[in-house]
This record gives sequence, C-alpha cells and structure tokens, in this order.
Amino acid sequence: MEIQSSGRPIEVLMEKVLSMNIVSSDYFKELYKIKTYHEVIDEIYNQVDHVEPWMTGNCRGPSTAFCLLYKLFTMKLTMNQMHGLLKHPDSPYIRAIGFLYLRYVAEPKTLWTWYEPYIKDDEEFSPGSNGKMTTMGVYVRDVLLGQVYLLKYAPTSSIKHI
Repeated sequence: MEIQSSGRPIEVLMEKVLSMNIVSSDYFKELYKIKTYHEVIDEIYNQVDHVEPWMTGNCRGPSTAFCLLYKLFTMKLTMNQMHGLLKHPDSPYIRAIGFLYLRYVAEPKTLWTWYEPYIKDDEEFSPGSNGKMTTMGVYVRDVLLGQVYLLKYAPTSSIKHI
C-alpha cells in the first residue's frame, strides 16, 4: 500500500530551481540505472554525509541526498518501505531522508502519525555539512514544525523552504 500522498505532482514537490537542477544533474542521470528501493538505500548509505539541499564548497549543484530523495519520489514508496527507512539501523542519513520524503510527499494530516514515535529519538548525527550535531528527535521536530528547512544546520545559502 502506498503512502497517503498530498497529491501534488513530483515536479512541484520542491522549489523549482532545486528540482530543475536535480533532474539535469549528472549524478541524478546516473541514478537511472538504480531500479530498486534497496539499491537506493545502499546508495544513501555509501554516498550521503549530510542532508542539505545543495552541495557545499565551490560546486553549487544539488546534493547527493536531495538527488536520492527525488529518486525516491519517482518510486512512490509503500508503507512498509517507509517504515524501513525510518527505522533503518545502519545510517541516520537513511532515516533523515525518510523524514524528508514524508514532509514533501505525505498528506499533511498524516505527518504527526508518522513523526510522533521519533520525537524523542536520541540518535546523534550531523544533518548539515558544518558538523553541528543534533539528535534525530530534534531534527524530526525541526522538519515537522519548521517553515525553513535546516535553518539551524545549514549555511544561509543552503536554506530551503518546505
């Protein structure tokens, strides 16, 4: 069973500039060869080290995390797959991308049901590239309640409205 969606088309889930940069990026085009949910999870595990929308440094393209998030948008995850993301034991970035997926795709009235079990989650990680640590619970609250994504973790140029 698919997750109850807000019904918005994939091309309008994200800010237009970010979305256009993702689909035109070389990295995203390489993701076409990835066909399964498990292959995407492996790619997140091996490649993602922050969940900011944009790469850091001189190269200002879309981040690996957001390219993989967009790839998940194209797959229309099931409830079981979403639970697998949110409970994944191997990487907090897999889990963080799961929470982002819900924030963008899920019907807003269902978000609390998904997020509530994780509000006090004490797993520590660094959502931004600056190394600032937080707990998954604080991150979940920020994603759920914040109007500006990663305001506390990202450089000003990486702030993304959701």
